[in-house]
This record gives sequence, C-alpha cells and structure tokens, in this order.
Amino acid sequence: MTADLVYLLGGTALLIAVVLPYALRTAALSPPVVLLGLGALIGLLPGIDDATFSPIEQRVFVEHLAEFTVLVALMGVGLALDRPLSFRSFTTWRRWGATWRLLAIAMPLTIAGVALLGWWVMGLAPATALLLGAALAPTDPVLASDVQVEGPTTTEADEDEIDEDDEVRFALTSEAGLNDGLAFPFVYAAILLAGTGPVTEWGVHWFAWDLVGKVVVGAVLGTAVGWVLAKVAFRSNRPSLRAADSGEPLLALAAVLLAYGVTEVAHGYGFLAVFACAMTMRSAERGHDYHALMHDVVERLERLLTLIVLLLLGVALTNGLLAGLTWQAVVVAVLLLLVVRPVSGMIALFAGRRDLRVGGNTLGRRERAATAFFGVRGVGSIFYLAYAAGHADFDDLPLLWSTVGLAITLSVILHGVTATPAMRWLDAKRDDA
Repeated sequence: MTADLVYLLGGTALLIAVVLPYALRTAALSPPVVLLGLGALIGLLPGIDDATFSPIEQRVFVEHLAEFTVLVALMGVGLALDRPLSFRSFTTWRRWGATWRLLAIAMPLTIAGVALLGWWVMGLAPATALLLGAALAPTDPVLASDVQVEGPTTTEADEDEIDEDDEVRFALTSEAGLNDGLAFPFVYAAILLAGTGPVTEWGVHWFAWDLVGKVVVGAVLGTAVGWVLAKVAFRSNRPSLRAADSGEPLLALAAVLLAYGVTEVAHGYGFLAVFACAMTMRSAERGHDYHALMHDVVERLERLLTLIVLLLLGVALTNGLLAGLTWQAVVVAVLLLLVVRPVSGMIALFAGRRDLRVGGNTLGRRERAATAFFGVRGVGSIFYLAYAAGHADFDDLPLLWSTVGLAITLSVILHGVTATPAMRWLDAKRDDA
C-alpha cells in the first residue's frame, strides 16, 4: 500500500473519529462499531494481507499500543468520577459498594468461568486456559464510553454535594478503572504456571507479592504522585507552578507517565497507580474547572488511540486473526458475553437485600441487571494477551488470539448496539421514580 493511500485512509478515518461521537449521540450504534467495520473494510483492500498486521508477529508494538491506550483511558476515568474515595473515610468506601462487589466477586467468577470453559470446551492446557480467563475478565475503560459517566462535574456548589446520581454508569466506570490493574495477578499466575511449574512451587510468593504486595505498591505510589501533583497544580506558593491557574491541561498526561513510570520501577501495578493518581488529583479542589480541562485533553487523546486500535483490529480480523478459530472458541466467546459475565455480575450484585443501597442511592433490580450485562471487553484484553505471550511460552497462542479477537468484536457489536437504548430506558425509569 502506497504512502499516499495511507495518508488518505488515515485522514478519512480521523475525520470519521471526530464526527462519529456527535453524529451517533442519539443513535443505537456506537462509534467503535463503525470504526471496527471500517478497519475490516480496509483489510479487504488490494495489497493488504495477513503479513501487513498480525498481533503475533507485531506483538511488541501491539502490547505497547494497547498499554498506552489503557493508561490514557484510566486517567480519563479517574478524572471523570465525581464520587470521592478517601482512605480515612469509611463512608466514602461504602458508597463504592457495588464496585467492590464487582471486583471481589464478579471478576474472580468470570476468570474461573472462562478458564474452566477454555479447559473443558476448548481443550486448552491449564496455564493457557487461565490466561484466557484472566485476559477476558476485566471490563474495558476504552470502549465502554457509552455506559460510563460523561466527565467531571465542576460547580460553584458545596464540593461535598458533587456526586454521581447514576449508579449504573458509576458502577461500570469505577469497575473498569480498577479491574484492569486487579486482573494482573491472575495473568502472572498463568505465566508462572506455564513457565515455572506447579502452584506449590510459586503459590505462596504469588499470593504475598503478586496478589497483595503489588496492589498495595500501586495504590500507595499512585496516590502519592497524585497528591504531589495536585498540591503543586492547585496550591503551590509559586504562581508559575500552579497549572490550575494557567489552565495547562497537559499535566494530566504528565501524571499518566509519572505515576506509571514510578510504580513500574518499584514493581507495582502501574494501571492501578494511574487510576489512583487520577482519583487523588480529582479530590483536590473538586469544583475547579481545571478538572474538566484535563479530562478534555485526555479524552481527545484516548479517542485518537482508540481509532488506531480499532482500525488495526478490524484490519487483523479480515486478514487472518480469526484463522485459528474453532467452533468451541466461538461457544466460549458467546458464553462469556451472554452467560458468564451476566451471571457473575448478578451473583455479585443480587446477593443480600432486595435493593443494593449505595450511600443515599439505591441500585434496584433493573439497574443491577444492566450493570451485570454491560461488561464490555476491549483493549485491556489485547494488552494482557500480548504481555503474557512475551513472558512465557503458551500452547495454542493463535487460538487464543482468535478467541480474544472474536470476543472483543462480539462485545463491541452487542454492547454498542444495546447501550444507547438501554441507558435511555434506565434514565427514563429513574426520572419517573
């Protein structure tokens, strides 16, 4: 494909990415569906074949592209959430009750369910099955914008009154912000199982460090970086350092790189650190317009990165990514979206009282059902699979890529088509109530 054609296709795709979010705002169709379809059509053009783009052959590029896309999305998610979360306030932790249920119950059940299906239905080795479950378990902060909160609220009112009133969007947004980091221990478990040996040889160290230690390091360092940056941006004694006064939004991108870099050097979970950093920065001067400025620049970069990822995924879909697909893999991908995630979410959210009370709000039966259903799969799954493939030798790797690619495609279509009408219906019910 000539360079001129690349420029033409790139410009056309970028124009579509700019126009689509506004053109489809009221339509029952999400921009990711259109972008994925456009990428698939590009993949059918003459001169493009399976050698043009392959996540197996270009594993390092795919890993880092997906990694940076998720990082930017996590910063955007953390800045968008209005509901506070403080280590010193148990009340704020209670208001995140639905999130903790989804993380502590739904995600492990999803990992176990997909891993079991991978081993039993697809015939995968235990390590490969566990990797499939860990890669497909986290919901995606990149492709789930249709079911997430729109952005930070900045108001002249009392900062204590700033909070989300949409429990479904809040639960899905906060879950996507946290579970990308919390799925990492299970990816490491798959790597250890494939490269080190039986669980008895590494289980204790994995539990103490990979499952607990790295989570603590990520949360603490991310919070510390966010606190320092917020202190400088909002309250520095030197006017030249108060980025909030100058309105320079690129501080958000600096925060992404600093939080991730510091935490990765300390061997913690960088994904979790970036989200914690964003939440900490959001907690400073909660009603300040600077939060909206930072969120806007992050959102635009995220949109550009999403465009690239979806176009490349679409190209790969029509150029060999699904070549290794089997009917068993199709069954597992469908069951993940229609059975495993919804059932896991319902078990997590429907346990206990009839209505799940979150602070002063209530997550009713229809809201809990919607939250359980909209577990969007996306870029995080691509990163985890590429990362694990570079750290251990897994059997049936082409089959794994085919399964993950199909699951993401089905999720983009299913959730992209149903999100707008479902959220509109929930909004109408809430307004009536």
